[in-house]
Amino acid sequence: MNEQTRSSGPVIVLVEPQLGENIGMVARAMANFGLDEMRLVNPRDGWPSEKARAAASKADHVIDRATVFERLEEAVADLNFVFATTARERDGFKQVRGPVEAARMLRTHDVAGERTGILFGRERFGLYNEEVARADEIVTFPVNPAFASLNIAQAVLLMSYEWMKSGLEKETDTAFSSPEIIPAEKKHLTSFLDHLEDALSVRGYFRPAEKKPKMVDNVRAVFSRPGFSEAEIKVLRGVLASLDYFSPKEPRGSGYPERKSTADTEAHGEGSRATRAPQSRRKGDP
Repeated sequence: MNEQTRSSGPVIVLVEPQLGENIGMVARAMANFGLDEMRLVNPRDGWPSEKARAAASKADHVIDRATVFERLEEAVADLNFVFATTARERDGFKQVRGPVEAARMLRTHDVAGERTGILFGRERFGLYNEEVARADEIVTFPVNPAFASLNIAQAVLLMSYEWMKSGLEKETDTAFSSPEIIPAEKKHLTSFLDHLEDALSVRGYFRPAEKKPKMVDNVRAVFSRPGFSEAEIKVLRGVLASLDYFSPKEPRGSGYPERKSTADTEAHGEGSRATRAPQSRRKGDP
């Protein structure tokens, strides 16, 4: 093996992989989660492989660093701790762990400066018992026992994901977060609900009249529950204004509807209408 700069994280060891495409998909999965050292033990179709490079989807740095070994013992000779992946129960005395715990253990060994690796077997039947025996422990996935076989790239992706997650400050961290939503001041919500009640009253929504108080309470309860931000209320006000003041025959932008004029006069005073052009909008109007 040529001398290489030591990479962080476990080495991914593929034992007698068959298809170049599968090796390429493994490289892509590794790159997704920050791993870059792949070792191949006696790949069936030889190496290098243009099919692998094409399937790697630009994870060329993983493909270019990949090294080939004739025997498994050579591939793991410089590693301090190794997991073997298997879906089948094996005879022996090795500790069996799930992927979450295994990734945390790998992280602990890595922080201590030790070299670690994960063995993955052939696409058709995995690792032989004597190959599993070369590992320190076993990692297995909680899959459907009636259909436990995983594609090799899927198995590598699962362990690579758990490896990256084990290094997060919080395992619930994400690459980006949702915007901070600050609930609007109550005056904005009250103004919107007053407008909504007025618009519904004009259109005869509150019938029969004696049920209006309860109906108003129900409408206000619906819109009070979500904790809208001020920006969201502005959107609702804009929608409501279009429905309330305009119509298909008098769409927004075609003029200054009488109902809009009346509402502005009540809100801003008698002089407000005379000081503006007929089709202009006052700053802050919906």
